[in-house]
Amino acid sequence: MNHSPAAEDVLTRVRGRSATLTLNRPKALNSLSHAMVRALDAALTTWEHDDAVYTVVIEGAGERGLCAGGDIRAIYEDARAGGTASRAFWRDEYVLNAHIARYSKPYVALMDGIVMGGGVGVSAHGGVRVVTERSTVAMPEVGIGFVPDVGGTYLLASAPGELGTHLALTTDRMAAGGAIACGFADHFVPAERLDAFKAALETDTAAEAVERFAAPAPASEWDEHREWIDACYAADSVEEILTRLRDCGVPAAKEAAERIAGKSPTALKVTLSALRRARRLGALEPVLDQEYRVSCAALTTPDLVEGVRAQVVDKDRRPRWSPAHLAEVSPADVERFFTDLGPEELGLAARP
Repeated sequence: MNHSPAAEDVLTRVRGRSATLTLNRPKALNSLSHAMVRALDAALTTWEHDDAVYTVVIEGAGERGLCAGGDIRAIYEDARAGGTASRAFWRDEYVLNAHIARYSKPYVALMDGIVMGGGVGVSAHGGVRVVTERSTVAMPEVGIGFVPDVGGTYLLASAPGELGTHLALTTDRMAAGGAIACGFADHFVPAERLDAFKAALETDTAAEAVERFAAPAPASEWDEHREWIDACYAADSVEEILTRLRDCGVPAAKEAAERIAGKSPTALKVTLSALRRARRLGALEPVLDQEYRVSCAALTTPDLVEGVRAQVVDKDRRPRWSPAHLAEVSPADVERFFTDLGPEELGLAARP
């Protein structure tokens, strides 16, 4: 097994026709550092030009999951210090997300266990996305005063009906069936078959391995909720969404409203706007460009630091959002997040 330059946080292995990337920070639930992002992109570039490699696989070390996201503590410390490191991290991370989406060889993501935030970015843009009965997939950013990124707003905006809006604003988690139904995954492989599936990729094509080891996917947990989700989340404002959820008479809708009401008012409004704009943009690269603008703007607002403090650092679960109420977040406040960055633009949509 070869070791990457990311202090052994990304392990690379080639066996037979298959090359494997292992995110190797199990104690941190394989959360991504900047060095890991660079190591992943470098390995993908090398294997793309290696005729002996037919398939690339990404997996997470340990038993808990593929990846819980970016290193939130590092972003927290950087935001308090001015935010330059986070901007550089996101730039390389979003370029990696686009690279995965356009990868020229089958890219097999083993989305076993927890897959959130940045973990979605390194898996759900791949061509062969595998979930198991242990999978938990989510974009939980608004819970820390942030906005879904890593192409997450593209995936959420592409989900059927208004499911993506519900998932973004509530931060609700998807199990295997829901992840497939919402377009975050493709195939269900029972966890007990994963080792055999990976071994098959050393000799077989990805399509052949999937055909041998995939099982019928569980039903989506969202099927019974689609009617009220589509009706309530079609509203044009977070305030109207909350009104519809509370008034529709469905207990699950009222519970969703309560989960949303505790989130950052600014993050909620910016997220809804980002999803609507992503739907109109219609392709991953311009959405990643938009997410980069939004993420950079979030560094300059108090809610990201406060959200991470409350959820991750102090863990008091009592964030003090500023502003504290939806009515205090103006259209101009939202629009500021989408301002063109000029020479600092990510510029993926402009690349050939």
